[in-house]
Amino acid sequence: MSESKAMILGCAGKALTPDEIAFYRDERPWGFILFGRNIGEAGEIRDLVAAMRDSIGQPAAPVFIDQEGGRVQRIRAPIAPNYPAGSALGAIYRSDQDVGVRATWLLSRLHAFDLAKLGITADCLPVLDVPIEGASDVIGARAYGSDPEAVTILGRAAAEGLIAGGVLPVMKHMPGHGRAFVDTHYELPIVDTPLDELRAHDFAPFKALNHLPMGMTAHVVFSAIDPTGPATTSAKVVSEIIRGEIGFDGLLMSDDTSMKALSGDFRQKAEAILAAGVNIVLHCNGVMEEMAEIAAGTGALHGKSLQRAEAALQRLQQPDLTAEADLRAEFGQYFDMVA
Repeated sequence: MSESKAMILGCAGKALTPDEIAFYRDERPWGFILFGRNIGEAGEIRDLVAAMRDSIGQPAAPVFIDQEGGRVQRIRAPIAPNYPAGSALGAIYRSDQDVGVRATWLLSRLHAFDLAKLGITADCLPVLDVPIEGASDVIGARAYGSDPEAVTILGRAAAEGLIAGGVLPVMKHMPGHGRAFVDTHYELPIVDTPLDELRAHDFAPFKALNHLPMGMTAHVVFSAIDPTGPATTSAKVVSEIIRGEIGFDGLLMSDDTSMKALSGDFRQKAEAILAAGVNIVLHCNGVMEEMAEIAAGTGALHGKSLQRAEAALQRLQQPDLTAEADLRAEFGQYFDMVA
């Protein structure tokens, strides 16, 4: 079997085109990601996921999605209920900590039921960013709250719920996106906060959960560490902060390279991400011309990156045997879910 390239790619629609199939076969992405534009009926999603894996001859290739709840939820009713955002879980936690933790675990376990039925094996959750007052709402209600300890506790529950259901978590956005005052989909945020404050507030949830199998970078400049390069392309942030202080030794992927926060053409973006020590380049929008440039700037997954990728997939486990209907009924005590 040919080596995989160090990239995760999207596709344009609800089914693969012949050009996409040929491109994936030739360029061999390690994994794939789905967005709202890819979501048809349940059978169509299953067929798309299977076709992605078949195109590269890898029946266990990971397929990712952003299924958080709230406004960032790619699969919605009637396939999956429209779930609450992280902030709603945080509100429960602030009034009753035990109930908040249980509700957060339950939501992730329900996500896993929804995703596993479709062949999707990784969810870009938990969001461990800790927003500050006045920050861009690009995170906003997606966060569990503004207290690092609460974010850590609920993030752990979310990750554990996914793992219990046979879905891998991806914590994001390392080493913290909560101070961004502009939306990284359009601009590059610059954070001038002193390092000690970042350590105590922004980095803390990631450090506490550094054992998780996968993490995603932030397209954010932290001037106290690297005055020019966003975390995604900063060797200093990756080596000294994410790998060093935070102590994360799992698979590190970039946030989406089609976001406007990163500079350069797509080949340059891919090369810069990998040169910084990030293991996997993520490109989401399915535009063929951009994917071709990403592929041109991305080499084979090898060495430590390959080891981390293999170790992450080994964390996939058989789902627990809890009855889905029971967990849905229990979650319905906290939120009125309408499928």
